[in-house]
Amino acid sequence: MAQGIELILSRSVIAIDRAAKDITFADGGKAVYDILIIATGSRPRLLAVPGASLQGILSLRTIADADLLKRFLSAACDVIIIGGGYVGLEVAASARSAGAAVTVLERESRCLARVACQPLSSFFETYHRSRGVTIVTGAEVMGFSGAGSREDERHSVRSVELSDGRTLTADVVVVGIGAVPCDELARAAGLQCVNGIAVDAQARTSDGSIYAIGDVTWRSLSHYDDLQLRLESVPNALEQARQAACAIMQLPAPLPEVPWFWSDQYNLKLQIAGVSSGRADHLVRGVPAQEGFAVFHHCGDRIIAVEAVNAVPEFMIGRQLIASRRPVSLARLADRTVPMKDVVIGP
Repeated sequence: MAQGIELILSRSVIAIDRAAKDITFADGGKAVYDILIIATGSRPRLLAVPGASLQGILSLRTIADADLLKRFLSAACDVIIIGGGYVGLEVAASARSAGAAVTVLERESRCLARVACQPLSSFFETYHRSRGVTIVTGAEVMGFSGAGSREDERHSVRSVELSDGRTLTADVVVVGIGAVPCDELARAAGLQCVNGIAVDAQARTSDGSIYAIGDVTWRSLSHYDDLQLRLESVPNALEQARQAACAIMQLPAPLPEVPWFWSDQYNLKLQIAGVSSGRADHLVRGVPAQEGFAVFHHCGDRIIAVEAVNAVPEFMIGRQLIASRRPVSLARLADRTVPMKDVVIGP
C-alpha cells in the first residue's frame, strides 16, 4: 500500500459489467473501476485425443509446471515431446542434459516450421540429433495409453500412438503445441476479439475505459505497416504496459519497439528481432556448422528480421537496423569479416 497499490490474491473475476463499470468476483463480491486493465495471459493448447488426461502428460507454462516437469525428468527414462517449436526444443535440451532419452514429435515437415526459416530449422534439428535427440517430423498423435485403462486418469502414461500405426514408449510426455489467449472475460463483456483481445497502439480495447496487455492481446506492429499479430513474449508485455500507463496518465506515447524473442538450448543462445512474413528474402551471415551465425530477412536493402545464434552483434545491430529502416549492403552483410557497423549504406 506504500505506493497506493492494493494486491488482492486468491479471488477470481468472473464477469465485467461495462455499463456499470464494475467487475464481479467468483465469491459474489464486486469492485468498481474507472480504468480496467486485462492481463489474463494465455494457456497451453491441449491435444483433444483419447488418453490426454493420463498422469505424466504435462505442459509448460508456469513455474509450477516447470517444477513438476523437473521432478518427472529426474526419474524419467523415455521422454516424448509433442511439438517441435521453441518450447519443445528447449525441453528436449534440458531433458537430454538430465540424461533422459528424448523423442520430439512434430506434425509439420520440419521443426520450427511456423516460427523460423529453413536454415534455422535445419541447424537446430542437426544440433539436437547430434546430442542424441530423436526427431520425427510429419508425426500426428492419435492418442495415449496408460498402465491400466487407456483413458483412466489415475494411471500414468505409458505410450503414444501415431497415425501411421506406430506406438512409442513414454514415461513422461510434454505437450508444447502453442497457446491460446485467455480472452473469455473480454468476449463475454462484448469487447472486440480476434485471436485475442484487439487493442490499438495504446493497448486500449474497443472500450475506451478498458486496456489489455500481454499474451492475451491481438495488436498491430507499426514497424510492419500495422501488421496484426498476437505476440507471446516478456518484451511485448512490458512494451504494452508502458503504452497503457502513458495513455492512462496522459503522457507522451513511448516509441514503438521492434519485437524480440530468445531461446536457450544447450550452449546455444538464439536471439530474434523483428517478424518475418515469410515473403521476404533471406541471407545467412556466418557458418551454421560453427555455431555462430545469423539469418537476415530483408525486403530489398531493408532488414525486417534477424535470427542470430551465438551472434550478439548481429542481433543488436540488426534490431537497430529494423527500427531505423536504414538501407544495407547485402554483399557486406553476408561477409562476416565485415563489421556489422559497416554494412549500412550511406552516412
